[in-house]
Amino acid sequence: MADQNKKRPLLRMGLILLALVVVGLILRNIAISWAPPRDQYPVQGISVDASHGKITWHVAGATGVDFAYIRATDGAEIRDPAFGENIRGARDAGIRYGAVHEYTLCRLATDQATMFVTTVPRASNMLPPAIRLAFDNGCNDRPGRSLVLSELNTFLNQIESHSGKPAVIILSKQFEEDYAISSAINRTFWLESNFFPPDYATKPWVMWRASDMRRISGIDGPVNWNVVRP
Repeated sequence: MADQNKKRPLLRMGLILLALVVVGLILRNIAISWAPPRDQYPVQGISVDASHGKITWHVAGATGVDFAYIRATDGAEIRDPAFGENIRGARDAGIRYGAVHEYTLCRLATDQATMFVTTVPRASNMLPPAIRLAFDNGCNDRPGRSLVLSELNTFLNQIESHSGKPAVIILSKQFEEDYAISSAINRTFWLESNFFPPDYATKPWVMWRASDMRRISGIDGPVNWNVVRP
C-alpha cells in the first residue's frame, strides 16, 4: 500500500505532463493553419525570401495566395539569391508580386537605393515596392530621428522614381516606438502582429502581417501571412 501511495503522485504528474503536451500540439496545429477569415479580409497573401527554399508556386497559389511580396535586397550589399526565381515563379502561377527591401540604419540611403533599383526590374505589373523598417542584430546604430527621416525620404524618392509607384512601409512595433515613423511619413503602412490586428501606428494600417507561423502547401517552413484591409 505504501508503494502505491508513492506512485500516485508520479502518475498524476505524468498525466498532467501528457495533457500539456497534447494541448501544446493542438495549439501548434491551430497556429500553423490559422488565417484571418476571408469574409473579413478577402485579399490575402505571403511574404517570402530565400530561406523558404524552392517554392512550388502553382501549389502555393492553390492554397489561396492572392499576392506575394518577395525579398529582393537587404541593406546596400545583399541581394536575395532566390529573388529572380521567385518573381518568375509567382508570375507564371498568376500570383501578383512585389519586391521587399530590408532597410538598415548602418548604410546610407543612396547606397541602399542603388542596390534596390539595380536588382528589381521596373515593371508596370509589379505591386508597389515595400521597405521594411525593423532593428536587426547586425546593426547597432541608432541615429537621431531627424536624420532617420531625412535618409528614409531620400531612399523612398529614389526607389519610387524607379518603380513609378508610392512605396509601402512595413513597420515593426519597436521601430515605430523609437522613431514615430507613421506620424511623419505619408505612405501606406503594413504592420505586424500575430493573430490580433495591430494598433501601434498613428495611421490605420492598410496591410497586416497576421501570422509568421502559417504553413501552406508548396513552401517549406512557416511563412508570413498577410492581409489587406478591405
